[in-house]
Amino acid sequence: MTAAATPKPPPGLTIFFPAYNDSGTIASLVIAARQAALQLTPDFEILVVNDGSADNTAEIVDELARTYPEVRAIHHAKNRGYGGALRSGFAHASRELVFYTDGDGQYDPSEVARLWARLGDDVDLVNGYKISRSDPWHRIVIGRIYHHTVKVLFGLRVRDVDCDFRLMRRSIFDRIRLEHDSGVICLELMKKVQDAGFRIAEVPVHHYHRAFGRSQFFNVPRLVRTAVDVARLWVELVVLRRHRSMAAAPALHDPRC
Repeated sequence: MTAAATPKPPPGLTIFFPAYNDSGTIASLVIAARQAALQLTPDFEILVVNDGSADNTAEIVDELARTYPEVRAIHHAKNRGYGGALRSGFAHASRELVFYTDGDGQYDPSEVARLWARLGDDVDLVNGYKISRSDPWHRIVIGRIYHHTVKVLFGLRVRDVDCDFRLMRRSIFDRIRLEHDSGVICLELMKKVQDAGFRIAEVPVHHYHRAFGRSQFFNVPRLVRTAVDVARLWVELVVLRRHRSMAAAPALHDPRC
């Protein structure tokens, strides 16, 4: 009689949070993420990238790391920007699958299970999209203008470019390299992933009102800088398209992605 095949163990999972002045939310997010990960795989880690926070985020993250063996704290002495925090998280991720979302509590980490269920052999990245955006009206309007503008400019086929709730294979970064430290890194990531031919699926997720702190993005100087960054990125990725030749071969290791 033929012995039954041994079930394949689930893949390992890295969950990470970029955090900047998120002392009011980061502890509950890490605990929720840990509970969600325990339901998915026995092999997981949780990273918090403290991006030079000026509040008590560093102390809270260090206490979480002392309490839970799966949690690791990564501290930036100075703020590197959202892109810098994401690059640091990707560079320190050690498991086969990588999930990230923001440390401000506007997404529920337990919904990583929705993305996990969609990530089959035919999918390399699962991109969340907001069921409904829970923000003030002016942020919703600006967000929609940004979203539709960059979709047209960059030829993106995803439904929600700026939903920071993503699960992906770490092997993606064998072929693409992220270079930006500003908030346009999400646009850079999705454009490079799409152009490299990776398979993308989309799953609806909930978006919640910010209960602590304030957005670092929605002010006039930051919006102007973002517009300039988007224009530069458009020249780099749409006009010059150097990343397409780089994606055709395995990328060299870069400790910051």
